Amino acid sequence: METLYLGTSEEDIARAGEIVANGGLVAFPTETVYGLGADAFDPEAVENIYTVKGRPADNPSIVHISAREQMKLLTPEVTPMMERVMDAFWPGPVTMICLKTDEVPYVTTGGLESVGIRMPSSEAARALIDAAGCPIAAPSANLSGKPSPTSADHVKDDFDGKIGAIIDGGPCEIGIESTVIDMTGDVPMILRPGIMTQEDFEEKLGVPVILDPALNKKPDDPDFHPKAPGMKYRHYAPKAPMIIFEGEEEAVLEAIEREKTEHEMAGEDVVVITFGEDEAVDAARELFARLREADKENADLILAAALPQKGVGFSVMNRMLKSAGFNIRKV
Repeated sequence: METLYLGTSEEDIARAGEIVANGGLVAFPTETVYGLGADAFDPEAVENIYTVKGRPADNPSIVHISAREQMKLLTPEVTPMMERVMDAFWPGPVTMICLKTDEVPYVTTGGLESVGIRMPSSEAARALIDAAGCPIAAPSANLSGKPSPTSADHVKDDFDGKIGAIIDGGPCEIGIESTVIDMTGDVPMILRPGIMTQEDFEEKLGVPVILDPALNKKPDDPDFHPKAPGMKYRHYAPKAPMIIFEGEEEAVLEAIEREKTEHEMAGEDVVVITFGEDEAVDAARELFARLREADKENADLILAAALPQKGVGFSVMNRMLKSAGFNIRKV
């Protein structure tokens, strides 16, 4: 298969939309990461996403919409609280878990009776949805388990010759996936942390918002029972082993330098990833790109400094911990 490389012109978007409408796969930019999209109502097309990615069948895809009117196609009821979330955060990096309509195929929802819906702030993404004439189911445009893609080049590395088209919209502004908030219960629950935090939701909604207790816990922890199926799988992993150092900033940097020196003296190539304690937003934008760069450099080892697990730092650490397989060294 020849993969088309397209820009964000009206003509290119129309061409990409035609591919989706005809059952093909298109990778496209969003403000968070690049998505790999298909017609959300076409079971065969969505199944192809899973096949190409090597994605587990019970890991749901998020359905992207371009207008609120499309909600009625996907969920039987829009509650007042859901309206408040949309008013506060859409278009933007927030996915709502809602009950699904019968028309949404189970392959799109990973077999669940609920569906994740978001309206991206990326104009290119919304234009593609309009051009395709349907909501677009799209997980991240990476091979399952690898770091998520934040540029078209990352997508090309994984899917050149395997999908219909890649739309190059430049680097993603945010760099980590959307916050996923479950709206099907009595109390909103964050199932996946993102750039929009628990504090952001509570401030805008004026009600308590809880975190899934399984977040940032090791898979072998007795309390690890994630409500979102996809959170149980290996994610974001670079090729090289990765160690996260946690502790006071000065002690962490010293420990990383000692570890780096020891491995370099043994002839190994070491990549160091550090961010200041107040640089969580920068870390979100750059983490996946740095992990992919380490892969390209054929690094033998990656050493990283932990961020404080609060606010956006909690969201970044969610990805970093999974990237390292929870290989943490306290100093």
